[in-house]
Amino acid sequence: MHAGCKVFLNLRKNARGNKRLHQKQYSTKEIRRITLIPGDGIGPEISEAVCKIFEAAEIPIKWDVHNVTAEGLTKEMADSLYQNKVGLKGPLATPIGKGHRSLNLMIRKTFNLYANIRPVATIPGVAAPFSNVDMVVVRENTEGEYSGIEHFVTEGVAQSLKVITQNASRRISDFAFKYAEANGRKHVTAVHKANIMKKSDGLFLATCREVSYRYPQIKYDEVNLANVCMGLAMGSNQYDVMVLPNLYGDVVSDLCAGLIGGLGVTPSGNIGNELAVFESVHGTAPDIAGQNKANPTALLLSAVMMLRHIKWPYHAERVEQAIYAILRQKGKATGDLGGKATLSEFTQSIINHLRSN
Repeated sequence: MHAGCKVFLNLRKNARGNKRLHQKQYSTKEIRRITLIPGDGIGPEISEAVCKIFEAAEIPIKWDVHNVTAEGLTKEMADSLYQNKVGLKGPLATPIGKGHRSLNLMIRKTFNLYANIRPVATIPGVAAPFSNVDMVVVRENTEGEYSGIEHFVTEGVAQSLKVITQNASRRISDFAFKYAEANGRKHVTAVHKANIMKKSDGLFLATCREVSYRYPQIKYDEVNLANVCMGLAMGSNQYDVMVLPNLYGDVVSDLCAGLIGGLGVTPSGNIGNELAVFESVHGTAPDIAGQNKANPTALLLSAVMMLRHIKWPYHAERVEQAIYAILRQKGKATGDLGGKATLSEFTQSIINHLRSN
């Protein structure tokens, strides 16, 4: 299935084309192993598209392909990720109301991937409600309402416990400020409902405030969740980096994706101290699986994030610019983006651009 997931060893000595690209080249000996989890539904198709595009871009990666089952993570997949330190994951399905634990949450918790990073920026050629969007959502990934502590108190009464700790709040807020500092961002906003949940969100807010004092060069403020959502829905561009507890981050990151065209074009990464897994966060779309209709853009852009994470900016920008070049051409995108291309045609267009530039 993953014939395209092989390493292309004969790297060109010189890059042609876009002069904005970093000119550093990588030795053919610098082959990086990455764990690939294709996922469910359209996952294997869009993962294959990424592999083919990376091969065409002559990126020296060897993919270790592993699947996750409904029963949980396989030992082989876990061992691969622990060894490689970096993974790329397609969408995984979790049946609603069936008693299955979310496999996405399982991966984040198993490998302590405490920070979910969702850059949200206007994409050339993609129709969207607003233009000039450029912000980053930093979401705490391990606790909050998604701690998994819930039970029935009595018949007809269920209880779910929200857990906020000072350690996790300090870790995620410090990550947000470090991210802002490293990426030339000037402003961090802590998002909360401390007016209602005075102890839990109050602790999160107090911890973010404490951390902010260590970064005086970064502007810091605090905004109520309701005000953030209303502002975003009205096209506010006052936010730069937002840091949020788990559930709020889930909601706001999807809202922000809607500002730039939806989850089909929005990249995402889950970062821990030792490991990182980059993923597409849209659904598995079983209704179109196997029909050559899927849009691989979100997983492709997540893979671009992954390349920057492993400090391969030349390859990252080259692939990113090829994606944007095709999206700007009328009719070249997949049907969900208003184009006429199939998955394979969209993939081939990107490959052709890479080979000619």
